[in-house]
Amino acid sequence: MTSGMASEMQDRLRLFRDEAIARGVPADDVERWTNLARPCATLTQGEGEGEGEGEGGGGPVVGRFGGPLLLPADTPDPEHPFVASIDLAALPADATDLPLPPDGHLLLFAFPETADDHETMGSAVYVPVGTAVVERDSHAWNPHDFDDYEAMFQEFPQGPLRATAEVSLPYHHAVEISGQPGSGPLPGHPRSEELVAAWDHTRGAIAPEGPLQIGGYADEEVVYTDPVARAVFRVLRAAEADRWDGPVSDDVADWVLLADWHAGMDVQGWEGSSVHWVIQRTDLAARRFDRTFTEVFWNP
Repeated sequence: MTSGMASEMQDRLRLFRDEAIARGVPADDVERWTNLARPCATLTQGEGEGEGEGEGGGGPVVGRFGGPLLLPADTPDPEHPFVASIDLAALPADATDLPLPPDGHLLLFAFPETADDHETMGSAVYVPVGTAVVERDSHAWNPHDFDDYEAMFQEFPQGPLRATAEVSLPYHHAVEISGQPGSGPLPGHPRSEELVAAWDHTRGAIAPEGPLQIGGYADEEVVYTDPVARAVFRVLRAAEADRWDGPVSDDVADWVLLADWHAGMDVQGWEGSSVHWVIQRTDLAARRFDRTFTEVFWNP
């Protein structure tokens, strides 16, 4: 992250700082918390296919929910429904601190339900710029034509996505204490619960949320502990069950949020469902998008 990006994010967080201090949080605690800020790209649905500013999203068109499923001929049919395609070259400059490719398309797939600890509920596919693609059957993930699955897929959103560069702070405030019941505040941040409450109160004025987010911190309907940490726990369980190839780091700091989708904002009957695509930073830098693990929180 450049110093200019960091400075801009800190400027945007003034309202949050004021709110946290007004709640009695010491200034030093607030400062340590704002140093955790990360840039992210918030994607919202906007009208029209043109570039530039427009109603609905307020930023450039960077992709779309749904649409034709275009993949290289030698790529296997994804095992989960097609959610969205992102044109990485169209993302605003420095919108995230992720080592994303500068161009090409990122395709996201997910089934917005919880599953066994070792099961990924989605995937990500990177299609480099200039790669020949063919249109694929977007229903191939449902080979038995289950009516309820098809009804769910019909609820998936469709249409252009516009992006704005935003700032993200943690939405979680606790960590599980090893060998003990319950949880405690984030290490180094004894006032984390109050700080998250201040962020929740001011976030709408600072960085309004959208249905899809690239980078930043993971969010969901009921968030006390880090969704990325929970996803890492599941990847480790998958590796132990020989359902996921290594190497897999058990250090959450080695993992990043690739994308968040608040499916419950779009899919009727799946209210409270959030999808988190996570990946090891080294895999992302190596463009190993096939090593993206997808974790779903659903509070039906």
